[in-house]
Amino acid sequence: MAVRLRLRRLGRRNLPIFAIVAADARSPRDGRFIEDLGRYYPLHEPATVELKTDRVIYWLERGAQPTETVQSILRREGILLAMHLRRKGKSEEEIQQAVAEHRARQYEKLMKKAKPTVAQLKQAALEEERRRAAELEAELARQQAEAEAKARAEAEQQAAAEAAEAEAEAAEAEAEAAESEAVAEAETPAEPEAATEESASDEEEKAS
Repeated sequence: MAVRLRLRRLGRRNLPIFAIVAADARSPRDGRFIEDLGRYYPLHEPATVELKTDRVIYWLERGAQPTETVQSILRREGILLAMHLRRKGKSEEEIQQAVAEHRARQYEKLMKKAKPTVAQLKQAALEEERRRAAELEAELARQQAEAEAKARAEAEQQAAAEAAEAEAEAAEAEAEAAESEAVAEAETPAEPEAATEESASDEEEKAS
């Protein structure tokens, strides 16, 4: 009996889920099967697979032939790589490490191809809105800081101008006071000595 590893459709309308089964090659797609080996969820982003790895390897080692789709799934999950490394005599640790690296690479490829979900789109929009709000807040803070710096500079300039004006007025007032004092001293008459002596002689004559 030829055994095939193939997909068997489950799920409801517009929401397909596929079982990965080992079945007689002569059975119809959704007919009788020998063993259920896992699930394939094509509508997940990215598509996910649940497999009974040991049982899949069991059937492959006994000559079961996977369909093209199942073979692609097994290749992506690293099962075919594990069988290849096992035939080459690699240790289980080396096989597990190689399979883990292979799955990581495949998952990265799937993530690049996967369409964003509604939740992811909402999250991206929310993050973009937060980024724009942060940029706007930073811009407002920068403008406020510039305005405050400009106001401080103008206040310092005004204070310096007022101080210089006050100093100039004080100097001018001091100069005016000195000039007034000099004029007053110049206008005060000095008493001549001759007039003093003449007055003294007149007083002596009157006395005699």
